[in-house]
Amino acid sequence: MLTDEELAQLYFIKKSKIHGTGLFALEQIRRGEYMGEYDGPEVKENGSHVLWIEEDCDEELWIGRDGKNLLRYLNHSTKPLAEFIGFELFALRNIKADEEITIDYGEEPC
Repeated sequence: MLTDEELAQLYFIKKSKIHGTGLFALEQIRRGEYMGEYDGPEVKENGSHVLWIEEDCDEELWIGRDGKNLLRYLNHSTKPLAEFIGFELFALRNIKADEEITIDYGEEPC
């Protein structure tokens, strides 16, 4: 997992054209590159910065984390630049410096 200091060397936040505040790349990020882990306490209830992952498809077991690092500023897009595998974020394509990093908030079928 990248520390908050390491994340701050890769990303910055500013006003987003999509919604509120967004997360932007400081430098180019290559397709497939590990971008960090969504970090924060586990929670049982939804909130504005809670990321849910399905731990077990058969049992419909979901785990939520209330994001406390810079990755909480990821906005939604139907053409995302990154995706979570579990709580780890990876680039889906090359991302340019100063480009807003987005994910798809939709659910993945098991």
